[in-house]
Amino acid sequence: MPPQKRKAANNSKGAGDANDSHPVAKRGKPDLTRPHPHAQQTEEFGIVLRDFYPPEMNNERCAAYNNGTLERPIETLQKAYEDTQEERQAVQPGRAVVHWFKSDLRLHDNRALQMAYQVAREHDIPLLTLYILSPEDLTAHLASPARVDLTLRTLAQLQRDLGELDIPLYMETRQKRSGISQRILDLCQEWGANHLFTNLEYEVDELRRDATLIRLGAKNAIKIEAAHDSCVVTPGQLASQQGKQYAVYTPWYRSWVAFLKDNPECLEMIDEPGTNPGNARKDYQSLFDCEVPSAPDNKQISVDQRTHLRQLYPEGEHEALRRLEAFLDDKVRQYDDGRNIPAQQNTSVLSPYFASGSLSARTAVAKARQSNKNQLDRNDPGTMAWISEVAWRDFYKHVLVHWPFICMNKCFKPEFTNIEWEYDHDQFEAWCQGRTGFPIVDAAMRQLNQDAWMHNRSRMVVSSFLSKDLMIDWRRGERYFMENLVDGDFASNHGGWGFGSSTGVDPQPYFRIFNPLRQSERFDPDGAYIRQWVPELRDIEGAAIHEPYNRGAGKIAQQNDYPRPIVDHATSRNRALDRYKKAIQGQRQASSPPN
Repeated sequence: MPPQKRKAANNSKGAGDANDSHPVAKRGKPDLTRPHPHAQQTEEFGIVLRDFYPPEMNNERCAAYNNGTLERPIETLQKAYEDTQEERQAVQPGRAVVHWFKSDLRLHDNRALQMAYQVAREHDIPLLTLYILSPEDLTAHLASPARVDLTLRTLAQLQRDLGELDIPLYMETRQKRSGISQRILDLCQEWGANHLFTNLEYEVDELRRDATLIRLGAKNAIKIEAAHDSCVVTPGQLASQQGKQYAVYTPWYRSWVAFLKDNPECLEMIDEPGTNPGNARKDYQSLFDCEVPSAPDNKQISVDQRTHLRQLYPEGEHEALRRLEAFLDDKVRQYDDGRNIPAQQNTSVLSPYFASGSLSARTAVAKARQSNKNQLDRNDPGTMAWISEVAWRDFYKHVLVHWPFICMNKCFKPEFTNIEWEYDHDQFEAWCQGRTGFPIVDAAMRQLNQDAWMHNRSRMVVSSFLSKDLMIDWRRGERYFMENLVDGDFASNHGGWGFGSSTGVDPQPYFRIFNPLRQSERFDPDGAYIRQWVPELRDIEGAAIHEPYNRGAGKIAQQNDYPRPIVDHATSRNRALDRYKKAIQGQRQASSPPN
């Protein structure tokens, strides 16, 4: 039944002593509650949100999740189902059925919503829907103002679409996240609903919350059903020949494709609900009159920003489906050749709709397969490449479910939290504002700051630059992305930063360090992307655009107040190689048995 979801910032990871990175470092049983040696640094640099979570965990605690000493949140959820099976089966339908919307803001291809509708129709009772806005969750989970704005706009569209089916959407703001489970039960009891359906989210906080809700529901004769819906293939369904979770994408993807070929029902899109089977307008009229909640004070955006974002990312599933169809009709065949050129919009820009839940990954893959002669890994190279890119979303969620500590400010390779990171506030601020003196990096960061979105190639460039050229703890960059991206998704964002910093699953090798100049020359050869986002350099002609101070265009750059490079790439590269090597050597020494 249940999968697993993200825990936003539960713990944090940081640079620690190599001798402290493995349970054998100390005799006897390791203390799993002891913070990582550099926990104070990561807290002071804004990596661990101590208002919500404990200090960064030590690396032994990560090992305890891996060896089964600590229970994974998905196991906590499964146990809640098992322990309450008898009570839940005894529950009879009440006066209504409820669907709780989370990050699945759509009618089309929504598994839990259709399950709720079927129960309502079978018993001729009203279907009610519910959405809870939690300001504390938004802050703890680093939701960007842009994403909150898109969510609220999407809720308004969803409410209109549901209203046409005589289905109400009740919305409210709940200030304290700790009270959400009890509030949902209170509403169900108030409405006389004994069945509540919802789709699972795989972060740690959410899995544990749903496990609590299942148990509370069983005690109060309310049956909670949480469906797997956000992945095309449910986490836990794919395993290597050794029976283990894949940590490398390519063999995982081959297994994913093979599984879908053997189980074609996984790509069957789910019908939208029909007209409400019960007379909700008679018995629940007040629920139709809800106003969409306002954004919390710390998630507000200006009128100009709102106008800009609404033009870039119109809300709702109708727009999501329209964009998907247009991409598959017009651009997907150029995707394989053009997806790495930031100046050319050859990508789908559907990520905001995946993140807000207006579009399911299942729909995207199913429709792409249909356009590709019903093949996942044959025929058109562009379509195949795009399906593979969508599959990365599944992969990172599968990783999150199996290695939940990555949701706690740790990386897949905990030993790399022992790297000697830099915590330079000035250099970090220069990176944030696009003032590093590396034009391709600055163009990418300014795109993020203005459009709340960044091309995928640019994301790789700036993450490598922050973690290796500046040696700044990549988790601070991970947080900055989440707090500014309209498409912020924990699993995908963490996975991307793990790749760029060489600390995650299937990373680029640590010794592969992107050269910003080479990346610029290769993927923005004419400087079009740089000129679009760095106006100080627009008057520079030719290849000088890529490094103006070393190619004779320094006068123009200086006159327009464009900064000189804040680091020397060759020197920084050597520093990064040295520090990564030391961390690996320290891990090997700590793991070696004593003489």
